[in-house]
Amino acid sequence: MRYRVLGGTGIEVSVHCLGTMMFGAVGNPDHEDCARIIHAALDQGINFIDTADMYSAGESEEIVGKALRGRRDDVVLATKVHFRMGDGPNRSGNSRRWIIREVEESLKRLQTDWIDLYQIHRPDHTTDIEETLSALSDLVHQGKIRAFGCSTFPADEIVEAYHVAERRGLQRFRTEQPPYSLLARGIETSVLPVCQRLGMGVLTWSPLASGFLTGRYRKGQPIDLATGRAALTPARFDPSLSVNATKLDIVEQLVEVADGIGCSLPELAVAFTVAHPGVTSVIIGPRTTDQLETLLKGASLTLDDATLDRIDEIVPPGTNVYHPDGAWRSPVLVDTTRRRRPFADRAAA
Repeated sequence: MRYRVLGGTGIEVSVHCLGTMMFGAVGNPDHEDCARIIHAALDQGINFIDTADMYSAGESEEIVGKALRGRRDDVVLATKVHFRMGDGPNRSGNSRRWIIREVEESLKRLQTDWIDLYQIHRPDHTTDIEETLSALSDLVHQGKIRAFGCSTFPADEIVEAYHVAERRGLQRFRTEQPPYSLLARGIETSVLPVCQRLGMGVLTWSPLASGFLTGRYRKGQPIDLATGRAALTPARFDPSLSVNATKLDIVEQLVEVADGIGCSLPELAVAFTVAHPGVTSVIIGPRTTDQLETLLKGASLTLDDATLDRIDEIVPPGTNVYHPDGAWRSPVLVDTTRRRRPFADRAAA
């Protein structure tokens, strides 16, 4: 396993990062089996583990904490905060109040004294970014976190946060965690170039496009919408929807590319994301040991220019075949009052 420096922090992380979203009630509820997957990943050179407080309502962090007993010093541990945890107001978002409280809960679940990379899971337009950066900077000074980053932030908000940190003398986001795959290349347009210019590390998620690039879903074959990933988000897999029909058509072409170079579709998918110069580490999120082994088989796969050119023909650079983030939409797109003037003020004359 190769290692790359994470966003100028001096911390070296494996090019594959073990994602743990599928550990717990949402995916694999067997804690001992999940621990075996974590240990197998560590034994094969992965030293980077990513989780979040909201994965299975904290259960994922608990599993990771138990699995890392006796091995914590060898692991670069990342987790995230933002989404709702429990009932009542002020139990979500990016406010100082919530960040300071929730980091303590994550530390308890992870059974550790520090978090290497603490990430803001999504933007929060109700909280001034200065407040968020100030709270995170304080946590660094207190030694509770080593560095912090953002996840699935638009390029303009990454730039805004950078300039606010400079003006206010605060520490800045060192990393961004965006979705990136053969079917979701939108971050190539601005997010990746911005991160490269600012010297930020990038750990990408969903290289298999929420399972669409596993090879399990093929054109003309029935898709069971009641099991696996399809049961969690049926709209992403329903073949009767035009966007999914398009994905299935593209998958067939990508299978041909993979067959042509003698690899599996998942191996092609992960190797593609690793090849971009702006990507530091790619999060792989296995639910079983077999899935982990399948993904790691392609760790040494190098895609040549001819293969990457063919991929560009199938899915042009910067193109999202589908909207990759089903968990958050920008308020400026959702709230009609933000993009429509009052009726009496809409005419030009």
